Amino acid sequence: MTTYHSTRDAGNTLTASQAILRGIAPDGGLYVPDHIPSLDIALDQLANLTYQETAYAVMKNFFDDFTEEELKHCIAAAYDEKFDDATIAPLVKADGHYYLELFHGPTIAFKDMALSILPHLLTTSAKKNGSTKEIVILTATSGDTGKAALVGFADVPNTKIIVFYPKNGVSAIQEKQMVTQKGDNTYVVSIDGNFDDAQTNVKNMFGNADLAARLDAAGYQFSSANSINIGRLIPQVAYYVYAYGQMVKQGAIAAGEPMNVVVPTGNFGNILAAYFAKQMGLPIQKLVIASNENKVLVDFFQTGAYDRNRDFILTTSPSMDILVSSNLERLLYLMADENPQAIQTFMNQLKEVGRYEVTAAMKEKAKDFYADYANEAEVSAQIASLYHTDGYVIDPHTAVAAHVANSYTAETNDATPIVIASTASPYKFPQAVLDAIDPEFGDGTMEEMLERLRELSGVAYPKAIEELLHAEVRHDTVIASDEMQDSVESILGLKR
Repeated sequence: MTTYHSTRDAGNTLTASQAILRGIAPDGGLYVPDHIPSLDIALDQLANLTYQETAYAVMKNFFDDFTEEELKHCIAAAYDEKFDDATIAPLVKADGHYYLELFHGPTIAFKDMALSILPHLLTTSAKKNGSTKEIVILTATSGDTGKAALVGFADVPNTKIIVFYPKNGVSAIQEKQMVTQKGDNTYVVSIDGNFDDAQTNVKNMFGNADLAARLDAAGYQFSSANSINIGRLIPQVAYYVYAYGQMVKQGAIAAGEPMNVVVPTGNFGNILAAYFAKQMGLPIQKLVIASNENKVLVDFFQTGAYDRNRDFILTTSPSMDILVSSNLERLLYLMADENPQAIQTFMNQLKEVGRYEVTAAMKEKAKDFYADYANEAEVSAQIASLYHTDGYVIDPHTAVAAHVANSYTAETNDATPIVIASTASPYKFPQAVLDAIDPEFGDGTMEEMLERLRELSGVAYPKAIEELLHAEVRHDTVIASDEMQDSVESILGLKR
């Protein structure tokens, strides 16, 4: 059986459903499995599996306290007609690389891949553990998680969802997607701060014993929809396994041959899922981290020092505008030979002085990773190049990855086929995409930008965009970042 424990305390073990229900450990650590289970299906069979079958093959060994019926129900309810492509995650070749399109869900971003299933995993976990409390999903977002979580949890019985986002740190489309969200149990609050402020305050609320006691007395319990929740991280492993099967199916590789993956990376969850896939036995040779100008992860993997003491840069790839990458803690735990005391020390240093440095031995354990970044000019040039070469339009986050994929190949001469995680539809960032491929367009209304992008790309509006154009604003609260806990208490009617 696979059990879970905190990265900061290996003594207290939980089942998968218990870890999903809690979201984050009381000590502030993240839940990790006691082992990475092996992929128990032959590599040459992956090409014949549907996305749903692949997801089950991956998740059944991580979430083994779920029955087959329970897990298959969660998967079937998640990956259905709400995705606009029957394959769920199509693999498209362009300019020599393979783009794994993870944006065909209801919010046109990769977060749908996990957040479509998390509500089902969470409500099933509550039933399995006899929980009668109302679950309060507390989430910070740098743009995409918020909307995907809101869609997933809207009007789900016995839940509330509260999403915080940086007021000036998301795209206009991302913001409108969130503030127009329907649902009697949904709350969206913008803060006068950045994503790291939102994420830090959310994690502090999870670790606040007084708040936890008052929540309990009022019949509530917190859980998370961020990738700090193991129930969101593990479903992401599935799409790398699926991508491998599709690479075999398309003849890009033979079963057993390696592929490389390049992932635009901010909070580190997406690339960590690829690392878990590799540990399961999937032949991923190199895990390439692609960052924007907030390149704290690039510097860490190149030097061994993690240092958030730097300017926070707002870019055209806002979901990666992050200086504190929460999911890195899980990799650190594995790099430190599963030593929770070492992790506690690193996290204390990060909190107190804003930096820590790993040992040479730990750094050696991260040799499967390669890290590089793209600046804003390079992102724009990459979008333009791919459009003019292949007529293929990508968003700025995917462009970061494409640029880094090309620089990695040029630097290493590694000819291993590359899968790029394409994390958002270009329709989510029309201004940045148009600035790159049609610079003479200039500024325009949201409707004008979207229509011009449709003309240039030849791709019809996703359903999410059609709905957005006529949606009314329902959430307009703006607060200071230090007022986040007060806001939560007010929403939940808690008394001091």
